[in-house]
Amino acid sequence: MSLYHPLALAAAIALLGGCATIPKPLEGTYTDITTSSAQEGGAGGARVRWGGEIIKTVPGPQQTCFYVLSHPLDNQARPKAGTSGETQGRFVACHDGFYDPEVFVRGRELTVTGTLHGTVSQKVGQYDYAYPRVEADVIYLWPKRPIEVRYPPGFYDPFWGPGWGPGYYGPWGYPYWGGPWGYPY
Repeated sequence: MSLYHPLALAAAIALLGGCATIPKPLEGTYTDITTSSAQEGGAGGARVRWGGEIIKTVPGPQQTCFYVLSHPLDNQARPKAGTSGETQGRFVACHDGFYDPEVFVRGRELTVTGTLHGTVSQKVGQYDYAYPRVEADVIYLWPKRPIEVRYPPGFYDPFWGPGWGPGYYGPWGYPYWGGPWGYPY
């Protein structure tokens, strides 16, 4: 057996494992229109897939509306992480039924698909802001991203280094790999 067969198999597995897929409810073809261009009007009835961070959730008697700070979507249709400066404006997405504001809280990532239906004017501070309104077919709440811990350069685990770990010879002269006398537990 050639050396290339295992390498080719490993490369194929890595390539397929790295492919990102869009969740089933979010699949489809949509109009490539931004929230800022939808604010100006003329895009009524267009099918869109937008996402971002929830600003607020407002349940009503028949439907719940989500006010969202729009972000560009990645190849999984999830709002891109770390794009706090790269927003595309705001939009409001409304869907029939009740969605709990304690679950759909400020800052959670959301992707919606639906049809544009004009704008809704709301105050942002003292400014009247025209939110493009999406009659949502799908409301997809993404799971929270794991917290990324970044250590400063040169950081090492406090239990690994001088006096600990490989190469440490305890007070008895034995390598300290287990019990107090060098024996594993």
